[in-house]
Amino acid sequence: MFGIRFIKFHPTTYVLKYKKGKIVKKGPGLSFYYYAPTTSLVSVPSGSQEAPFIFEEISSDFQELTIQGQLAYRVSDPVKIAGLLNYTLGKDGENYISDDPEKLPQRVINIIRVSMKKEIMSLPLREALKAAEVLTIKTLSEMKNNREITSLGIELLGLSILAIKPSPETQRALEAETREQILQKADDAIYTRRNSALEQERKIKENELNTEIAVENKKKEIREKQLEIDKLVQQKKNELEKEDMDFRITQENNRKKLVASAVENARIEADSRAYSISAVMNALDKINPEILTSLATIGMEPNKLIALAFEGLAKKAEKIGHLNITPDLLREIIEKP
Repeated sequence: MFGIRFIKFHPTTYVLKYKKGKIVKKGPGLSFYYYAPTTSLVSVPSGSQEAPFIFEEISSDFQELTIQGQLAYRVSDPVKIAGLLNYTLGKDGENYISDDPEKLPQRVINIIRVSMKKEIMSLPLREALKAAEVLTIKTLSEMKNNREITSLGIELLGLSILAIKPSPETQRALEAETREQILQKADDAIYTRRNSALEQERKIKENELNTEIAVENKKKEIREKQLEIDKLVQQKKNELEKEDMDFRITQENNRKKLVASAVENARIEADSRAYSISAVMNALDKINPEILTSLATIGMEPNKLIALAFEGLAKKAEKIGHLNITPDLLREIIEKP
């Protein structure tokens, strides 16, 4: 009514109230009455804003890259930016009379793009595809000292690079190359695995062969030890047999010596007895046989005397005419032992 209006702003909106070219009121989230014909209102959003971006650049090896990401920023000095860009509200108090507020995000993105372009052009394709993190850190560091960003009173809250992609043709070529590398690595892995299996099998066979050789060597050592033992046993046996033979020979020699000594003694004894008998016979040869017979009958038993008597009778039987022998005499001779 009569041009007097009431307006209320959000806490994230910084308001500047101009009257006659001078700021009469300013601050975030204000609410007040104003006279529309003579008052200008400047509304600067001071909250966090996000601006997605996507643009194409060229790497150092002249390959086209597409960089996609998102920028977060806020207006930290509304008075400074209001002096450079037109944030004046229209008579309705809702819409801007200029498109400067809509161009601000693109303006900030262009500043970011210039910084990224310089970095991307210094990298070859393969390195640029992996440079998202490095590119983010370097860009944010450079933006802190950027004069244009500072003059606009803007604070960068964050920068995210979501993707860095080559052109479709280049991507297919890289995929083919990578696929071939992967297949080559797979072939190498299969080859390595087969070689490893063959190597393991060779080691197993070598171990088996070494085991067999060790077993054979052990058997050979055992045989050699057994041969040595058999040789020692045979040698000991031969020594024992030799000792036994020597002992037997010694015994035989001793026995021969004893027999020879016994024979010599028997011969000497026989010679002695023969000499004695010869001496007795020589002595008896000079004695009358009848005397010897008479001497032999001394102390003889009666039956033996009767037998000698019959022997004498028999020798002189031609001179005896008639001889009577009684049974009593014969009985006595037979009954006597």
